[in-house]
Amino acid sequence: MKIKNFKLERFYAKYEFTVPFMLSSSDAESFEIKKLLELEKGATEKFFEMKLSYTESQGNIELRNQIATLYRFISPDNIIVFSGAEEGIFVFINSILEEGDHVIVQYPAYQSLYEVCKANKIEVSYLQMIEAENWRLDINNIENLVQNNTKAILINSPHNPTGYLVTKEEQVTILEICQKNDIILFSDEVYRFSEYNEELRLVSACDLYRKGISLGVLSKPFGLPGLRIGWLALKNSALKKPIQAFKDYTTICNSGPSEFLATIAIKHSKRLLSRNMDIILKNLQELEVFLKKFSNHFEWVKPLAGNIGFIKIKFSNEVENFVEDVIKRKGVLLLPSTVFDYDNSHFRIGFGKENFSEALYLLEQYVKENL
Repeated sequence: MKIKNFKLERFYAKYEFTVPFMLSSSDAESFEIKKLLELEKGATEKFFEMKLSYTESQGNIELRNQIATLYRFISPDNIIVFSGAEEGIFVFINSILEEGDHVIVQYPAYQSLYEVCKANKIEVSYLQMIEAENWRLDINNIENLVQNNTKAILINSPHNPTGYLVTKEEQVTILEICQKNDIILFSDEVYRFSEYNEELRLVSACDLYRKGISLGVLSKPFGLPGLRIGWLALKNSALKKPIQAFKDYTTICNSGPSEFLATIAIKHSKRLLSRNMDIILKNLQELEVFLKKFSNHFEWVKPLAGNIGFIKIKFSNEVENFVEDVIKRKGVLLLPSTVFDYDNSHFRIGFGKENFSEALYLLEQYVKENL
């Protein structure tokens, strides 16, 4: 397979671990291993008594039991655990979709959702989001995008990089089109549980539709990207079997220590999520003050979920130059919209970290000194 570079990851590879302040992180504040182990009585002793053996390919049963509690009608057998969400995307596309198939992908999007398809000679159409209408989906056009060979619709809600939430009405429309045309619905739900208003949280696609597949991960609102634990939840055995079999050609199985810690994290998810949502909402307030103060320079649509937002610059159509200059002068890392194949006038900002105020202060100093 020949595939284009993952622009976001190549950009981060250049800067992420050398720039002092990450102001574009997609993950929330992380936790120390010690803190996770303290959540569960006897966990520390069990952790250090673990043998570093191979693990079950589908995922540890205790971990799958915990993941299943995040859904309504999903059993542990309906879960396949992966080494992060990226592997789940890659395995789904390579095991279920074929050359000559057609897919519809919400756009802008995480690059792998469409690039892996293109590398497999799968035709891609884009379901646009409309910035002028608060990033809403162009839902009225989705049926026009369906073709005779459409095999899957890939959506992402809560959305990266805008923080948009698909509405319940939009979800119903998408489900009806999928059911009518026997189309798989692949739902990237990695920011689920970070909704500012829990009443807006959608029921997972895997709970609503026989061909619904939900992607989850511990990296985002849980703040545990270092565990490298993600999963697919699906009830359809005809889809599950080839996905499970293809994993034998990627990681085969997951890290035992990571699965152990992930089990504890999900078991105590309310505590982890509560702490991180407190940080996110506090930082969001600071960010709103900043954007109001510099409204001549920036504008955005306030997110409805998550710890990231997509900010438009008013002073230039060269956001890459702006981002590079902020790195050079202030040691603060933003993420240009070009890595999403979108345009050259937006940047992604992350507000899920405890050092957000310090990083935002440096960005403010840059604006005052240079714009």
